[in-house]
Amino acid sequence: MAIILVFTAIGHFIFTKGMSMMIPKLIPFKESFVYLTGIFEILLAIGLLTPKFQTISGWLLIIYLLLMLPANIYASMNNVNYKKGTFDGKGIIYLLFRIPLQILFIAWTYISAIRFF
Repeated sequence: MAIILVFTAIGHFIFTKGMSMMIPKLIPFKESFVYLTGIFEILLAIGLLTPKFQTISGWLLIIYLLLMLPANIYASMNNVNYKKGTFDGKGIIYLLFRIPLQILFIAWTYISAIRFF
C-alpha cells in the first residue's frame, strides 16, 4: 500500500492540472489542495512503514480514501481525464473500476495496518 501511495502521490505533482479539475468548483485553491494531498499521501506511506505510526496511518488512510470518493464521482460525472487535463474522460464507466478499487484499498489497509498490528 505504501508503494501505491508513493506512485499516486507522484501523480499529484505530474497531473496537477487534471487532478485539480476533479475538485468541485466551489472549493478554492484547487492546485494547492492537490499538492497538499500528494504530500499527505507520502506521509501516509511513511507512516504505514513505521511501526509506531502504522495503526494511526491506517485509519487516516481509510478516512482519506472515503473522503476522496466524492472527487472521483464528481470527476466521472464531468468526464474529467486527469492525465490530459481535459473533459474527455471515461465518465461514469470510470466508477465501475474506481469504486471497487477504493473498497479493495480500504480492506487492504484495514487488514494490513490495523487488524494485524
